Amino acid sequence: MTGTSASNATARPELLAVAPLMPFLMEALRREYTVHDRIHVNDPAAFAAVAPRIRGVVANGEAKVPRELIAQLPALEVISVFGVGYDGIDVAAAHERGVPVTNTPDVLNDDVADLAIGLMLAVARRIPQADRFVRSNEWANGPIALSRKVTGSRVGIVGMGRIGQAIAQRASAFKMDIAYTARSPRASVNYTYYPDAAALAAAVDFLIVITPGGAATRGMIDARVLKALGPQGYLINVARGSVVDEPALIEALRDGVIAGAGLDVFANEPHVPEALRSMPNVVLTPHIGSGTKQTREAMGQLTFDNLHAHFTGAPLLTPVDA
Repeated sequence: MTGTSASNATARPELLAVAPLMPFLMEALRREYTVHDRIHVNDPAAFAAVAPRIRGVVANGEAKVPRELIAQLPALEVISVFGVGYDGIDVAAAHERGVPVTNTPDVLNDDVADLAIGLMLAVARRIPQADRFVRSNEWANGPIALSRKVTGSRVGIVGMGRIGQAIAQRASAFKMDIAYTARSPRASVNYTYYPDAAALAAAVDFLIVITPGGAATRGMIDARVLKALGPQGYLINVARGSVVDEPALIEALRDGVIAGAGLDVFANEPHVPEALRSMPNVVLTPHIGSGTKQTREAMGQLTFDNLHAHFTGAPLLTPVDA
């Protein structure tokens, strides 16, 4: 379904928000649509009453829209995702129904790439530890321990899509030797290609993960990859928590298998294992890859614009193909 039918063209389309949405996006949606905010979880009786009228679903990158939920929405026409990741959406089930799925690529590339580089610098140069060192007045007792140089080192990027390429551009400013792995070599880049994450990890000092989540990449960064990265290597994850085998990572950090990690994503957000929270060689951020006011507003606008395009019969701006 790609347009507004004649029978309901004059009615305000009803939407189901399946996740918390930014206030500015929710306000914009409510001006144009009737929005039911997470009632499938919070008020099942109300959801059962309105489910036959729901024509659009609005999600964020962490939301779940399984086949079972799609099946309960007979009038569903479109799913709009506030985020670049959509591994929680059963895209196959949606497409079987002729329901398009959209996301918000490109607008968050710079912020996620910036954070990846920021985490790399923070963990290698021990910036959080240095901050605490000054605040606690330890400096008065002598200098802080030396840290790890970043410029001129080797970086491997797991995933060479839009964000991976943005990370590589930034890494080049640090005169880094850049390599990558992906499903296949990309003709558009000149960086060294490795066939898998383990081979890449063995060749670099910093391993930055920015591959999509989902079943195909679950646990990709496992004990074998971490061992290949080695005791002088650092892991940076700005992709999905599911891509890294978190227990294996904790063990590798604890036992000195790798030097440290910078993590923006986790397996069971917002719950982060105490073992990671207590480690001095780890820098943690609360999934803020796209977390700037400017980018979140641009993402909200694109989420809204995709819905508007659908309900006015215009081509979708950023449909998901697979």
